[in-house]
Amino acid sequence: MLERATRTIGTAALLLAAYFVLNIALRIALPHSLELDEAEQSFFSQYLLAGYGPQPPFYNWMQYAIVSVTGMSIGALVVPKNILLFLCYVFYGLAGREALKDQALAAIGMLALITLPQVSYMAQQDLTHTTALLFASSLFLYGFFRTLDRPGVGSYLLLGLATGIGLISKYNFALMPAVALIAILPDAEWRRRALDWRMLIAIGVALVIILPHAIWLQGNLAFASSDTLVKMAAGNEPAGITRIGKGLLAFLIAIIAFAALPVAIFAAAFRQDFVLMLSAGNRWTGMMERMMLASLAGIVLIVLFTGSTTVRERWLDPFLLVLPIYFLAKMQAGGLDLSAGLRRFRPVVPVLMACILIALGFRVVGAGLIGTYSRPNVPMADLAREMTRQAEPALVIASEPYVAGNMRLQLPDVPVVIPDFPALGIPAYAEAKGPVLIVWRGKKTATAADAAMPERFSSALTAAGIVPQEIGSLSLPYYFGRLGDNFALGYAWVRPGAR
Repeated sequence: MLERATRTIGTAALLLAAYFVLNIALRIALPHSLELDEAEQSFFSQYLLAGYGPQPPFYNWMQYAIVSVTGMSIGALVVPKNILLFLCYVFYGLAGREALKDQALAAIGMLALITLPQVSYMAQQDLTHTTALLFASSLFLYGFFRTLDRPGVGSYLLLGLATGIGLISKYNFALMPAVALIAILPDAEWRRRALDWRMLIAIGVALVIILPHAIWLQGNLAFASSDTLVKMAAGNEPAGITRIGKGLLAFLIAIIAFAALPVAIFAAAFRQDFVLMLSAGNRWTGMMERMMLASLAGIVLIVLFTGSTTVRERWLDPFLLVLPIYFLAKMQAGGLDLSAGLRRFRPVVPVLMACILIALGFRVVGAGLIGTYSRPNVPMADLAREMTRQAEPALVIASEPYVAGNMRLQLPDVPVVIPDFPALGIPAYAEAKGPVLIVWRGKKTATAADAAMPERFSSALTAAGIVPQEIGSLSLPYYFGRLGDNFALGYAWVRPGAR
């Protein structure tokens, strides 16, 4: 049955669709406490802005549009993400069809994306902007390969669309068009694709897509880059050879972490063929090699010029995503009989699918056994229910996006703000048409001392001459947790006009 499902991209896509439906069902079945990225999307979905902070806005715009139509729910957060991941696989398969000219191999390449942990497991666990980046990268590969093989207005439109979406998905995508251009320069025929007048169409489409955010970015560059600079910062490490060495070592470890599993699986499935492919190649494999090498060289330069000692493997997503297609293209170029390797590879796909689903579920339901809690273990629904048992707030003010997003999910009809994010007309303390609930992270025990309000809230209330009517703290057990393992929120009720 699996062999039939990998004969064409269409039938392989049906297998993947079933897999993503199971992922959606699993996430909805687990507690509706949000992961960090899910919480940020829940909170930001109240706003339609040109920029939201350190991350580009494509995923936020998509989430805003969906929530505006469906309302806030766990399904409104989970379903769009899985659709994007599904489309990532589909466009990857279409890109493989352009490069491999073989439906069966393209279908295997599409399914082989599941061997990349950043695509299969990490994206399901808690990544949103990276999910958009994966989708845009696959779409770009399809548009790029199609433009090389079958240039036409549609191909250039697709290339421009993918480039625009990628640039407002993650900033590191900006390397993709550059390395793609570098990769085709040695090939005279492909080089003409870049000089074709239809390239202006691609550029125009990309510019239209990125223009609103680009205008915002011009005046908010420091704000947008702050989080990335913190993650890349070398801390107190002095400049010099030691810091450069640490940065290059981190880069090497990131490459190994990204590529080790697919290399191991392909080597185990194709065995001698995988070794023989090393000396094989054609214009397609050469182009993909130049893309990967140019992008990795670009990251090395960034490490050297910024002094970064941190390189996360997910930063490599758009640049090494092509690996499964590359492996298959190399073996195909060698004229090897891949039938035995394909028979060994096919059963790996459902096994990996099952392992991912089990791991995603066990990290939550088995948290009490392993003693490490995921964010879905946090009893947010129970905490919100207890805090609002006596009254429903007209406004929630939360200490951070994680708390804000979870409160918005539990109270979808109530506006939620945080102190350092533009309210855009949502009422502040004094203008709220009813009671205001202020919420912050607390300690595990619910003593009077733990109920102390954070200074930034208390000073703001004092400056406004407002006296809280009630200050408290709730500490409840983690879902699937061990006895005594609790999570707490502090809260305060404020009523307009209370002095």
